[in-house]
Amino acid sequence: MHTVELLERSLALADRMGYKVRHEWLGGSGGGACHFGGQKYIFVDLALTIVEQLDQVTSALRDDPAVYSSQPSADLRPLLGLRQAA
Repeated sequence: MHTVELLERSLALADRMGYKVRHEWLGGSGGGACHFGGQKYIFVDLALTIVEQLDQVTSALRDDPAVYSSQPSADLRPLLGLRQAA
């Protein structure tokens, strides 16, 4: 699967997990997950490559315990550090 498709799927998963996703130009020095005002956010740094953006999103999701109950697609599971279902 292409990296762009994986990024799209990871962003869709973030949405299902309750994150608001913001795409911002952060100059390659920021981004990731944060919580404020009772809302979860992921800031995606547009200065990064697609591969780096994918890593940024999957790293944020990997750190959220809700990922275990979110039922990610089989192609995202390895990127999130999850084992394949039996």
